[in-house]
Formats: sequence, structure tokens, C-alpha cells
Amino acid sequence: MKIVVDAMGGDNAPEEIVKGTLKSIEELNIDVILVGQENIIKKNIDKNGKNFSKKIEIVNAEDVITNEDKPVKAIRKKKKSSMVVGLNLVKDDYGSAFVSAGNTGALLSGGLFIVGRIKGIQRPSLAPIIPTIVGNSILLDVGANADCKPDFLYQFGIMGSIYAEKVLDKKNPKVGLINIGSEKTKGSKLYIDSYKLLEESDLNFIGNIEARNLLKGEADILVCDGFVGNIVLKLTEGLSSELMNQIKIQLKGSIKGMIGGALIKNSMKELKSKFDYNEHGGAPLLGLKSPVIKAHGSSKNKAFKNAIRQGKLFYESDSIKFIEEGINKED
Repeated sequence: MKIVVDAMGGDNAPEEIVKGTLKSIEELNIDVILVGQENIIKKNIDKNGKNFSKKIEIVNAEDVITNEDKPVKAIRKKKKSSMVVGLNLVKDDYGSAFVSAGNTGALLSGGLFIVGRIKGIQRPSLAPIIPTIVGNSILLDVGANADCKPDFLYQFGIMGSIYAEKVLDKKNPKVGLINIGSEKTKGSKLYIDSYKLLEESDLNFIGNIEARNLLKGEADILVCDGFVGNIVLKLTEGLSSELMNQIKIQLKGSIKGMIGGALIKNSMKELKSKFDYNEHGGAPLLGLKSPVIKAHGSSKNKAFKNAIRQGKLFYESDSIKFIEEGINKED
């Protein structure tokens, strides 16, 4: 197995990307193709003191797609960028999965134009794993499709269910529709019509889920349009981060707080780990013909290592074959 890595994508590229890649090679026993500016990549490998020459292949790509680039234009014009070259390697089956922390819009566009959609898929979906108090759930979509049709949300439910079962080992995963109320008549026409499709499907659909219940773990798959999903994702990330910061401030604000903090130190570490996006690292782009993982733009080496792990699990699970079968079983 070879995982293709965009070495130049993200806020902390290439240093943190290379560090995370080296950790993944060490811990996951995989081979990696690093795509980007070869001289800079080699310097970072040497700097971090690891000799994995037999496990690493470097494919030179001098251009870089930045966050300021317009996604579609960048994919079409920057043919020698690390992202475009990497996606083509996966398309041509030279690599098993592609992982990038770069421009999200460009990755979505590149996934569509270069890798291509699975037969029957109307819209691919970006599907991060979000923590809950009882484990984790898959949230989709979170920005690939701001404007949706009921059929899109129905397919999101199918893809999320298959990924949850094959990659996260959730048996008969529960599907919930994010909405403003639990009643089936709540929400806009999109959500009322989507409810009907999900209810009539073979999915384990449990109905609408209100925002206050999202982190209770009532559903394994949380379905919504990309506009709602992106707000949900960023709110939960921001809230968990700020809560942890405020707890630290309060514990360090007095002698009693510091003593109490010392007593609950291990519990706090477990809590932080539970709600830390770095533990999952990346979001699969479901609905494409090859595994593509979007890592967080601000990923440090730990998060990127876990994004590569997601790519490995995605490929090994053969989820793409099962998604194609699930989408087209009625044809």
C-alpha cells in the first residue's frame, strides 16, 4: 500500500506534513509518496533525522495551490501543483489514497474533475468524524454542497452508513437528520422531503436530531446540507477548544484550583483527547472513485499522521466498492 501525500498543502506545510508522514510510516507500516518541491521535502526529512528511504518516494511538483487560489481555476491552471499531481497518481492507481491539508475547495474540485465520482453518486460529501460523549459520529455534508436536494441527503445517509460500518466498525449504524425539531414535519421543504426518503429507505433511520442532542451520540451518522454541516462542525470545534482553555484558566487562577487540577490531571487529559479533532485527523471525501482525505488546514504532525491513518483504513475497508453497490442496488 502506498499513501500519496500532498507535502505542500496546509498552514504548516511542509515541515509538519513531513513529520506526520514519518510518524505514520513508523506506526502504521505503510509506504508513502510525498508530492511537492523535492529539495524542500528532502531537507525536512533530513532535519527530522529519520531514514525511511525504502518507505518514501518523492514525486517532484514545483507548483503549490494556496488558500487564496480560486479552486476550479487552480485545478485547471496549476497542472504541476502538488495537489493535482497527487490526485492524478491516485487516479492512475499508482497510490492507494490521497491525503491533503490544502485548499478545501480545490481538493473538492480536483476530486471531481480528476478522480471522478462513483457511478450513481449525485454529489460527493465531505464527512468528518466528530466526537460525542459515547464515542463518535460521522457528520455529512460539511461544505462540499451548500445547496442540496433531498436525493443528495439520502445518498449522504447511504455513504455515511457504509463508511461507519466498514471503517468505524459500527453495526447497523443509526442515521439521524439534523433539524430544528424532532417532528417529521419540521424544517424547510428540503428537510421534510429528505425525511420521507430516509424514512422509506432500508437505512436505520431514527428521525430528526436537534442541535442540542448532536453530541449525545444518539445517531452514528448525522445528515444535513453542507451549509448547516459546516456551521455545526466549526461551532463544535470552537466550543470544545474554548471550554478546555477556560477550564485551564480557572484551574490555574488559585491555589485551590491548582491543587484540584493536579488531582484531575489524568481525567482532563482523557477528556481533551476525546474531543480533540487531532485524534481523527481528516475527513473522507465520500463518493469518489478513489479514497481522498481532507486534513484540517492547521494540522500539526499528530493530526496529519491520523489523517494518513484514515486514508489507510478507507482503502483497506474497500468502502468505495460497497458504496457503489449500495447506491446502484436498485438499478
